[in-house]
Amino acid sequence: MKVAVVGATGMVGQVMLKVLAERSFPLTELIPVASERSVGKKVSFKGTDYTVVGLQTAVHMQADVALFSAGGETSLVWAPKFAAAGTTVIDNSSAWRMDPSIKLIVPEINATELTADDKIIANPNCSTIQMLVALAPLQNNFGIDRLVISTYQSITGTGVAAVQQLENEYEGKKGEMAYPYPIHRNALPHCDVFQENGYTKEEMKLVKETHKILGDDSIRITATAIRIPVVGGHSESVNVELKAATTVADIRQLLHNSPGVVVQDNPDTNTYPMPIYAEGKDDVFVGRIRQDFSQENAFNLWIVSDNLRKGAATNTVQIAEYLFANELL
Repeated sequence: MKVAVVGATGMVGQVMLKVLAERSFPLTELIPVASERSVGKKVSFKGTDYTVVGLQTAVHMQADVALFSAGGETSLVWAPKFAAAGTTVIDNSSAWRMDPSIKLIVPEINATELTADDKIIANPNCSTIQMLVALAPLQNNFGIDRLVISTYQSITGTGVAAVQQLENEYEGKKGEMAYPYPIHRNALPHCDVFQENGYTKEEMKLVKETHKILGDDSIRITATAIRIPVVGGHSESVNVELKAATTVADIRQLLHNSPGVVVQDNPDTNTYPMPIYAEGKDDVFVGRIRQDFSQENAFNLWIVSDNLRKGAATNTVQIAEYLFANELL
């Protein structure tokens, strides 16, 4: 099992290597891949140093699976080249997500759609992944009519430059700005670029990707995405209007029995999800489950997960695990 990690020197690429090691993915050869400026550098995996190679070299090495986290432009150009060489590509960028010929996969929800013919597979946006791990059981059992989403997203979703900006501001240093404004002691209602409709690209990803993954374009969705000075993970306030009646107790029990979900919901003991506790974990944490008394069959949920792990690296590795376990590689 020959595995290429494209973008191995980046923030998500480094977490991918960590997750591959932690989950004991059955690889026999690792191929770390990055841009030309990183070729020749070393990355560590399970105590061994590996030399980074370039994209063209990696294509010729014919990996069984390539985990891509190198940006949309790189994926658009190189994913088809890897696929043509027989490598199955699992891509973390937004490049292929809305392509109708490419499957958008969250393993707990729709991995069974995958076949050996799927040579390029899209990994959803981080905020979409964690939300739908929690909401898919509600869709399956009661049907979802409408979602009102507010996200409070970690700066790690922007990358190393944003982390450095926060650290500089915290220490009172001047440096490169990843955002148009300070992020320390601030909240920016601005994740990704603004679209003509007034929403950001991040907000529209939540709409479009939810429709595609759940296979239901009839769900009415509106979203606001906010960047906050946190590094542990993304938090989401989700108001869900269901098609069928249920109770808070039934939702809590359903989520308790759902794969990948940990319910943390006890106001009496101040038990609720927070990014400080989600960091470094692969689960999606759900709490503050309560009825919305202003609307029939509506409920509020607070959903938290480590965006670099379940929102990116772990979901990618889980897709690869499914392909391997079902002999689709």
